[in-house]
Amino acid sequence: MRLDKFFSHLKYGSRRDMKTFFKAEVVKVNGNRITDPAYHIEPGHDDITLNEVAVFYEDPVHLVIHKPPGYLSANRDAIHPCVVELVNPPYDRFDYAIAGRLDLDAEGLMVLTTDGPLAHRITSPNSHLPKTYAVTLEKPFKHDKTLLKGVSVKDGKGRPYMAKALAIEHRDDQVIITIDEGKFHQVKRMFEATGHTVVRLVRLRIGNLALGDLAPGEHRPFKEAELYD
Repeated sequence: MRLDKFFSHLKYGSRRDMKTFFKAEVVKVNGNRITDPAYHIEPGHDDITLNEVAVFYEDPVHLVIHKPPGYLSANRDAIHPCVVELVNPPYDRFDYAIAGRLDLDAEGLMVLTTDGPLAHRITSPNSHLPKTYAVTLEKPFKHDKTLLKGVSVKDGKGRPYMAKALAIEHRDDQVIITIDEGKFHQVKRMFEATGHTVVRLVRLRIGNLALGDLAPGEHRPFKEAELYD
């Protein structure tokens, strides 16, 4: 990889900014200062420093993050704060695909990854990757069998389909529901089909990847195998 592509990928500037960048900053590869933006490196193998500080680089990067309510499942927005704004250094210099978006008022586990195909595998209904949610309703829920059998709801284009729960359990005042699709507002629409309104929705798990004790706004790296092990 060329050095200018490496640093522009990490958001130190655009490719056209790199000539000025390399003149103004001290970039070293394996201890030798490099001023040529076209110099070729092997990320993850070569030691790269910027002004004597090691430059963090991983490929791919996978983060599990606890999205708080009020944050948009997006990279940028003119009105609402976005979940990627919660990412702390050194992970904040990467461009992420968002896997498993949540509504603005929903919260819980989301995946940020630099691996586009992985994001697709997580979100594709054809993958049938289980997703578990803790749901608080406005009144007690007694329609477990109805959701386990399946209810007709509409997708984001208004087309009806059958949505079925894989499992349902009750914990205190919450309903824990597992599905394997996760289409447009699916969980909320499933409960609405039984005459209930979702007051709070928290995603607890995608596959075997669990939210665990991550506090709202916190994140941690994970390996892809955690989704399936």
